[in-house]
Amino acid sequence: MFRILVVDDDKNTRLLLQAVLEAEHYTVFPANNGEEALAVMDREHIDLVVLDIMMPQMDGYEFTRILREGQNNLPILMISAKQLPADRKKGFLVGTDDYMTKPIDEEEMLLRIKALLRRARIANERRIVIGDVVLDYDALTVTRNGEIQTLPQKEFMILYKLLSYPGKIFTRIQLMDEIWGADSDTGWETVTVHIGRLRKRFEGWKEFEIDSVRGLGYKAVKKV
Repeated sequence: MFRILVVDDDKNTRLLLQAVLEAEHYTVFPANNGEEALAVMDREHIDLVVLDIMMPQMDGYEFTRILREGQNNLPILMISAKQLPADRKKGFLVGTDDYMTKPIDEEEMLLRIKALLRRARIANERRIVIGDVVLDYDALTVTRNGEIQTLPQKEFMILYKLLSYPGKIFTRIQLMDEIWGADSDTGWETVTVHIGRLRKRFEGWKEFEIDSVRGLGYKAVKKV
């Protein structure tokens, strides 16, 4: 079972989060601040951190910065009473993966945690499995029932990105910036061309499809 580190200097909040997470069968390790959290991580394997920002001794920003500077990509969900856009922006700049403001919706928090854990697993394994289909990031291959297709790099990266976040809409500009780079001179129309090639390549596959969302962009739909 996944092991979650809950870091908050408010005892009642820690106990509440611990109860909510343990009810979903997560193993929970509490910590009062960032320093205690680092000590827990020295002795325990942790899969995800739920983190307050305003804490004594070491706050959530500093804790996150230390982890990221040490090349630790552990998923982090910041939960804070700080609601200004600047606070959220600072959280993402230091390296958090998601941000929620207090008071939290417990059901939404659990959904966000599940999404973060799923993405972390995909990132670590560098593979996506959908029914009989396997996407291998390192080999740039899509395999189904013994059939192997090796895709051009950009096509594969678009497909991998969309299927990493099924149901999430990505604009052409978003895909362009992430896969070609924000400084690329290539026009966003290139994304449309690559999407067309992917649709043709996987036409008739029952496991997934790429949908256009009029006026917005594209999303992947898992069908198994």
